Amino acid sequence: MAFVHGSKVARAASRVASRSIYTKTVDNYESVLDRFARDRLTAVLRTPTAEAAPKAMAAAIDGGFKIAEFTLTTPGCLDAVADFRGKYDGDVMVGCGTIMCTEDAEAACDAGAEFIITPVLLPEVVTWCAQRNIVCVPGCQTPTELYTAYTLGAPLQKVFPGVAGAVTWVKAVSAALPMLRLNPTSGVDLDNAGEYLSNGAASVGLVAPLFPPDAIANEDWDAIHANATKVVGNAAKAGPFVRKPTGFQLAKL
Repeated sequence: MAFVHGSKVARAASRVASRSIYTKTVDNYESVLDRFARDRLTAVLRTPTAEAAPKAMAAAIDGGFKIAEFTLTTPGCLDAVADFRGKYDGDVMVGCGTIMCTEDAEAACDAGAEFIITPVLLPEVVTWCAQRNIVCVPGCQTPTELYTAYTLGAPLQKVFPGVAGAVTWVKAVSAALPMLRLNPTSGVDLDNAGEYLSNGAASVGLVAPLFPPDAIANEDWDAIHANATKVVGNAAKAGPFVRKPTGFQLAKL
């Protein structure tokens, strides 16, 4: 019996230690949300090779992007996260996407990721992040999923995949559920990003329209730079997102 009790104590101590290792300060958490509100555009990168990733993302950053997301489906993703944190720390915010479990989230944080993105709603990952003041943006498609993500502690909610109605849908949902902070990705392109931002989206992510597969295959970094310059200029017309209290509670430190 004593052994069982001791095992429970050891497991509890391990959980506490794990939480303390990854827990961010409230100021850090708020600064990440401030960056999303200010810059509003995220460069979301998937490449078939590790060699292409840093070159493609550097082209987007040179074109004006200030938020970079490397996805775990890219070979060498975590190395890229670590390298870009070291190179651009304080200027460009770097996060990690396609997080599928808490172990992925830990690995991303170990590499230096400043925020976590999931492609679908994974309650265990959202809760893990919320308990540690780590900004998590989970993928959701329906208003129910979006609101569930919010109640679990996700301060931003990724609209993915694209939905019928596009901008009109985002505008309607954000008006009906004003506590949400929507982050559409699929369906957002170089021309309509600003329209999304002016009609209910708190921020948006750019994937293939920013990083066309043919441009990556041909190593046409100038094309990616031109895409970035265009969409950053279009989105700037919407201005920054004004953050307001939503009732979301930060983890207690």
